[in-house]
This record gives sequence, C-alpha cells and structure tokens, in this order.
Amino acid sequence: MSDDPRCCGSGTCIIDPEGRCWCGQQWDGEKMATPPLAPPADAPSDRPESD
Repeated sequence: MSDDPRCCGSGTCIIDPEGRCWCGQQWDGEKMATPPLAPPADAPSDRPESD
C-alpha cells in the first residue's frame, strides 16, 4: 500500500488517476470531498411538455 497524500487516513483508499476513491469521494485539489450530485442525463425536465 502506498502512502498517497490524498488518502483520507483510513488506509483503505483506492484512488484512480482522476482522483476518485472507491468510497465515492473525489480529490478537489486540496482534499478528498463528496462530489456534488448531478441529475442523470436521461432525467425528465421539470417543465411540462406543450402540445
């Protein structure tokens, strides 16, 4: 196991080249943080459809 400075301290971090950990956190350039939620690309919009 390497001593990756991005590890949260648990000793179980597995971080990919993009900075994403298996636990769902992502490196933001300074620390590991939970990324913001984004709606799925196929999610319906909030606007009603017009006929």
